[in-house]
Amino acid sequence: MASSINSRKPSEIFKAQAQLYKHIYAFIDSMCLKWCVEMNIPNIIHNHGQPISLSNLVSILQVPSTKAGSVQRLMRYLAHSGLIEIVKDQELENEQVYALTDTSELLVKGTKFCLAQMVECLLDQTTSSSYHQLKKWIYEEDLTLFDITLGSDFWEFLNKNPEHNRLFNETMASDIDVIKLALKDCNFVFEGLESIVDVGGGTGTMGKIICETFPKLKYLVFDRPKVVENLCGNNNLTYVAGDMFASIPRADAILLKFILHDWSDEDCIKILEKCKEAVTSDEKVGKVIIIELVIDEKKENNHLTRLKLQMDISMVCLNGKERNEEEWKKLILEAGFKHYKISPLTELLSLIEIFP
Repeated sequence: MASSINSRKPSEIFKAQAQLYKHIYAFIDSMCLKWCVEMNIPNIIHNHGQPISLSNLVSILQVPSTKAGSVQRLMRYLAHSGLIEIVKDQELENEQVYALTDTSELLVKGTKFCLAQMVECLLDQTTSSSYHQLKKWIYEEDLTLFDITLGSDFWEFLNKNPEHNRLFNETMASDIDVIKLALKDCNFVFEGLESIVDVGGGTGTMGKIICETFPKLKYLVFDRPKVVENLCGNNNLTYVAGDMFASIPRADAILLKFILHDWSDEDCIKILEKCKEAVTSDEKVGKVIIIELVIDEKKENNHLTRLKLQMDISMVCLNGKERNEEEWKKLILEAGFKHYKISPLTELLSLIEIFP
């Protein structure tokens, strides 16, 4: 079929050009966010105790006077993006004054619900620059994007780079207060359980939160040796090193938080099969608890679906993926489970309970 490009109206071409430029410059969002966190601007405004003027901000940042205008331009863009709010100050009519928004309050380091480390980790140049190699990756049959750009499997890379390993584990735990807030109304998920294994549970942040609510629950964090070595537990929280593809310790329930999206369908089925073995015995049959995204393009608004699809594309770094309900159902049934239940957890996350 012949192209219709030459028959388009000028207004349609101009609109298409603007749309294309929008995609070209989309990286500016991430880079300005990274700049904001690196400059510690949310903490500066927070510590100021009230909205801060441009001149005060420039003074605290100790940037050259020639860059004051550049700071203003960056702050103007952050305000347009909803990360910062420009407010009016009657005493400073001729100067911009900045306040935090609900979003930028999540970037104030040292406070509850802080996600600044998530920005630092996910936008770290070592890993984020990998996405320049999508073309090369798409022609490789088995290699992940990180295999190509880092020269090794991601988990091997973390094992060989202690600082990246530390940052990754801390980042994976940085949303725990958000998860705790979400789980406040989901205690029914853990009630009646005597034991639980948190597969890929990192340094045990999630375990400590759950053990506070259920002090009689025996909680075992199961992760790579490099993650749990030298970690000390307590009466009801212990750490065990191992390989989830080999075997998983037995328990009433297995918890998988942000684990399965790292892996291909084939690997997820293997992991779930090991989980099924771990919760099934002659005495009782337990369950598997999954905390992940569930894409629902029909019911979600476009912005939420777009975010989930962006996160799905980001998982090519590991040959993993985000999944919709049909894809989750397929994995669950092929792993030998009989039924499942999906409950909303946060704006982004769902809680999936699956039963043998």
